[in-house]
Order: sequence, then structure tokens, then C-alpha cells
Amino acid sequence: MTIRYPNGNQFRGQPVSSGTSNDSIDFSNRGMTLEDEINKSNQYYLREGIAVIHKKPTPIQIVSVDYPKRSAARIKEAYFRRASTTDYNGVYHGKYIDFDAKETKNKTSFPLKNFHEHQVEHMRQCLDQQGICFAIIKFVSDQSVYVLKATDLIAYWDDQNKGGRKSIPRKVIEQEGFLIQYRINPLLPYLKAVDSFIE
Repeated sequence: MTIRYPNGNQFRGQPVSSGTSNDSIDFSNRGMTLEDEINKSNQYYLREGIAVIHKKPTPIQIVSVDYPKRSAARIKEAYFRRASTTDYNGVYHGKYIDFDAKETKNKTSFPLKNFHEHQVEHMRQCLDQQGICFAIIKFVSDQSVYVLKATDLIAYWDDQNKGGRKSIPRKVIEQEGFLIQYRINPLLPYLKAVDSFIE
């Protein structure tokens, strides 16, 4: 399927693993992606009446569909209607929550190219309205997950535009961020970090 941005450029995302090659599987979470882990955690938070947080749908305009048979319709071409903002938003303890989730295979730093300008600007705007904004960053190599305040992310983002680093050192994320330990319920208790933001 071909997906295009509003300007007509083709989307070139990461290929989806088929699971049939020599893909490494982490048995601590059965190979789930960070998005899967957050979605499961959000289901728990919703079910228990703790928070209402959902993944934002990606705005896509379908252009071409193949109908070999009614039960097997296949999208052949689509366009992003507009640039998306962050991945998740919702309400927790009467506070607006907005965040993005990113994974990296890099072991020593988090590349800022994983974010887009419009995502960072969206976080800035949410902070201006007293929202709680952050990034959940997963280092795939050792399955470590951190919550990093948007203010820290934005500082590095702005600094790179002035000739600074194009990445955030992992040591900084470990010092400034909040390490989230996996649990059973919720799987990824990231709201513990949010509690510290509220305090």
C-alpha cells in the first residue's frame, strides 16, 4: 500500500516485520512494541477508572482500494490528510495529558530525528496551555523505558538548531527522565512519572 503526505511525497516508514525471519523476540514482553505496551496500560487505566487516555487516529485519505472480493478489500494508495501531532492524549486527575512514544535501537543516545518539527511545536503549544507533555522513550537493546518531560526534549531540540547535538545522550535521559519498571497491571505504569510532574 502506498501512503502519501499532503504534499504528495511518499511515506517511507519502517518496514513491518513478518515475524518469519530471524527477528529477535524479547520474551519479557512477548515481542510487543512500545505502542502495544502503552495501549495495554491505557486499557487498564480506563477499566479501573484511573485515566482516559487514547491513541490518536492517523488522519488518512484513502485514494485507491482493491476489491478482489468483499471480505478482502485492500487499500492500495492513501494520503496523510495532514501532519499528525503526538501519539496519545487524554485526561488524568483533571489534567490534560499529551505525549509521544518512540523506540530506538541506539544504545547510547536518542536521535532527535525520531521527532518531527510539528510534533515538538504541538508539545510547546500544549505546555503553553498548562498541559502535561512528555515523551516515552524505549531503548530496545535492553527494554528500558523512560518518561522524559517535554521541556527537556524541547531544550535539546532547540539546541540542535543552534549547532548542538542531534541526539540526547542516554545518560541525560537516565538522570532527567523517569525509569518505568514493567509490571503486570498496568504493564507500563507511566502515570507514576506523571504523578511526579503534578506534584
